Amino acid sequence: MAFIDYYKILGVDKKATDKDIKNAYRKLARKYHPDLNPNDEEANKKFQQLNEANEVLSDPEKRKKYDQYGENWQHGEAYEQARQQQQQGRQQYSYGGQGGGFEDFGGGDFSDFFQSMFGGQGNAGRQSRYRGQDYNAQLQLNLTDTLESHKQTLTVNGKNIRITIPAGIENGQTIKIAGHGGPGVNGGPAGDLYIKFLVADDPRFKRQGSDLYRSIKLDLYTAVLGGEITAETLTGKVKVKVKPETQNGTKVKLKGKGLPVYKKADEFGDLYLTYDIQIPTNLTDHQKKLFEEIAKSSS
Repeated sequence: MAFIDYYKILGVDKKATDKDIKNAYRKLARKYHPDLNPNDEEANKKFQQLNEANEVLSDPEKRKKYDQYGENWQHGEAYEQARQQQQQGRQQYSYGGQGGGFEDFGGGDFSDFFQSMFGGQGNAGRQSRYRGQDYNAQLQLNLTDTLESHKQTLTVNGKNIRITIPAGIENGQTIKIAGHGGPGVNGGPAGDLYIKFLVADDPRFKRQGSDLYRSIKLDLYTAVLGGEITAETLTGKVKVKVKPETQNGTKVKLKGKGLPVYKKADEFGDLYLTYDIQIPTNLTDHQKKLFEEIAKSSS
């Protein structure tokens, strides 16, 4: 896999602050987002690279390793351990020991040893296998996209990956696609792909797990006398009976009209409606007299 310069991808300097990196990512992510470029493979690829760059550079520890080791940043700790072992082995040898459990790394310079670790042309018997880099991606969904399981194709580092998005997936939830990360070093296993789902808020509903909540307007007359209204759900409109003398703020439950329960077939949350009773305005003189009569009779 060709080395990707994360700083270049985000268009920032290596001395960029966390705020600079955050701002650059947000600006470019909006520009190359798949929703704005649905049929542009290059934009999609750029978006995935932006996510990968942001994932590393926005994390202080990952950024430190990346700055120090470049494309092999994920193997930095292993590299440091091997370097210390090399130094210990040379020290033991120089003091006349016979190895004492330390391996003599030979007379090659430090760069040669580094090359042998990460796929160079050194002694093949001393090459170590390392797991490939994990990739991170984000996928934006609307609330209606979580109503049923469906397949979607993602482009990650130039490769198309077809995944199944389970019904009921929640905002911020991450799933792992094993073996679809970066290739291993010296025959090591490939890394994994982690996909974080960003489910956009819906202006009509508030979500809590698999349950949905919404406020619905109710006219005064229906609230007092009772009747029937039409309520909107994510899957269509339904008729709802209103009891007489319903009070403002009353909640009613529409069973099974919420979202699917994650990875539980045929289980659904509920939809809770909160009545917002509307006081009539612009009353005629006749209507006012009727209300006055009601007020007198009730007192």
